[in-house]
Amino acid sequence: MQNTQQGHTNISCFSEYAPLKKVILCQPQYMTIRDVINETQKHFKDEGIHIEVALEQHDYFVKTLRENGVEVYLLPYHKKFPEQVFTRDIGFTLGKTIFVADMAAEVRQGEENVLKQWLEDEGISYYNIIGDMIEGGDVIIDQDTIYIGISNRTNREAINHLSDLLDKQFTVTPIDFQEKFLHLDCVFNIVSEKVALIYSKALKKEDIEMLQSRYELIEVTEEEQFTLGTNVLSIGDNRILSLPVNKKVNDELRKRNFEIIEVDITEIIKSGGSFRCCTLPLLRGE
Repeated sequence: MQNTQQGHTNISCFSEYAPLKKVILCQPQYMTIRDVINETQKHFKDEGIHIEVALEQHDYFVKTLRENGVEVYLLPYHKKFPEQVFTRDIGFTLGKTIFVADMAAEVRQGEENVLKQWLEDEGISYYNIIGDMIEGGDVIIDQDTIYIGISNRTNREAINHLSDLLDKQFTVTPIDFQEKFLHLDCVFNIVSEKVALIYSKALKKEDIEMLQSRYELIEVTEEEQFTLGTNVLSIGDNRILSLPVNKKVNDELRKRNFEIIEVDITEIIKSGGSFRCCTLPLLRGE
């Protein structure tokens, strides 16, 4: 565990749905399926990724965020890191602290050094979790509760490690799910204080019942789970970025008075991540 203390920059994230103010992204300049590390990549391995299309879609994604009042920072990209577009996994903001992850997959190891260098250059303090595997796609915060998925990318040792580090105001709730779904946010995501998306076939009965007691759960179909229907991005004030192809998810959210901002990043999701995976929030307002 290392703690780097630099200057002070306003960092705050206590939910997945408060107004998004500042966020880190990275362009998919060198995005490719080099080593298959999830089920989605396995499906698209032969088809591959059209980089020009992915870049155009990402640019529109960034433009949409900025048009909605979000300050977007872009990490420098490197040819040796084909998965850098998924900035959520290399770090996560909990409360007033940003944590830098310890990446599990060999193809992604080293991405965290790019983030650390950027944070240091910006004068942003961070904690670097070393020795225990954890990735931000498995970490979901809702006020005083932090849900952490147990996966191939996040182990129990890391959850215990993080729990020991966090302020006592937070309760860490581990959630076990089928590991083939990569990260928790591929099967569960909170979009407001009262509503969450879920692909319940991936979770255990007791965890589903626990979540049902806290949220109105919108069930995502198997088809739309594959197109990452849970992996939307709330930017606050009931506004949600979602894929146009996930019509059922979008309809269910609209029924509950959410404004759905449809953005096509289907070229990017071929590598196994969507809007939430592509964004590392630094600041969410209240």
